[in-house]
Amino acid sequence: MRLTRCHVDAALAVGTSLALPDAAANHLARVLRLREGDGCVLFNGDGRDFDARITAISKRGVLADIVGARTVDNESPLHVTLLQGIARGEKMDLILQKATELGVAAFIPVMAERTEVKLDAERAEKRVAHWRSVIASACEQSGRARLPTLALPAALIDAVRTVDDGATKLTLDPTGDVALSTVEVAAGGVVVAIGPEGGWSPRDRDILSAAGFTGLRLGPRILRTETAGLAAIAALQSRFGDL
Repeated sequence: MRLTRCHVDAALAVGTSLALPDAAANHLARVLRLREGDGCVLFNGDGRDFDARITAISKRGVLADIVGARTVDNESPLHVTLLQGIARGEKMDLILQKATELGVAAFIPVMAERTEVKLDAERAEKRVAHWRSVIASACEQSGRARLPTLALPAALIDAVRTVDDGATKLTLDPTGDVALSTVEVAAGGVVVAIGPEGGWSPRDRDILSAAGFTGLRLGPRILRTETAGLAAIAALQSRFGDL
């Protein structure tokens, strides 16, 4: 029987007892209805799964004993960064969730000229917290024990300056210069830039081109923002990664 995996933002060590954070406690005890004596797996993103056993459930919270640990080695050999134009609501959640399942190592949310989502500082903070929970849940489901990094939302012109110059930089383009069969991945991995719902504007494309991004052809059709990145990641993982 597969044990429930749950992400906790806390230090974990074998032989210790832990008062689970509220979100994890609610998920295990109220949603999944685990009981005292039931086992579960906890992880905090350090690359290990920790076997745990629930020892107490009360109105004050849930206690668990950490009884074992093991290294999880299922990260892709291809380091993929998704530079994603921010999409609305559930579309962005879907992108983050599925890209995490496909093995993306880092996310850079960007505000482009045609981005429809406008974020002030307060909204950005709440949105990032929500995105982190989406990523953590995707790691729970997919068995990953390392959480992809998530950068703070930034304007495209600022975001491209943070990209590793040693990486291969690609953006999807039905008329692009590079086909999947001719792509060469650099030692720094690959960065895939995907526009928002309105697509990249001519000015955005100039910024990407100046930063060293090359157009990648995956076919003659124009893909939606929630499809484009996932298709590109899956194709790259199939050729260079572990799919």
